[in-house]
Amino acid sequence: MSKMVVICNHDDMESLFSTLVLCASGVALENEVIMALGGSGGKIAVKGELEKIRDMNMPGFPDPVGLYNDIIGAGSKVILCDMALMSLGVDPEKDLREGVEVMNSASFLLEADGATLTFTF
Repeated sequence: MSKMVVICNHDDMESLFSTLVLCASGVALENEVIMALGGSGGKIAVKGELEKIRDMNMPGFPDPVGLYNDIIGAGSKVILCDMALMSLGVDPEKDLREGVEVMNSASFLLEADGATLTFTF
């Protein structure tokens, strides 16, 4: 089992789905997966945002809520940058999805230490 880190810094569909699909694939391959969210990519961490994407009913795209739930259900970490949290303007106590941890950069680097696979979107 390898440790893999997938970083999402953007909220365009390509970045969001690439992040979710790679994390879910890593879980399926029994990797230890860390999803790191920064910048506008932090929207993944906010309740209701993945549901908005799912409700667009885009043919050929998997259910982003299902992917997220599978990733969390496998025990993966989802880390939201503390600066991204501030820019999102949400209440971390009630507006974040299940499983989201808010961390500063130094703490994230300690979590990511030893990763053999890293992807950035």
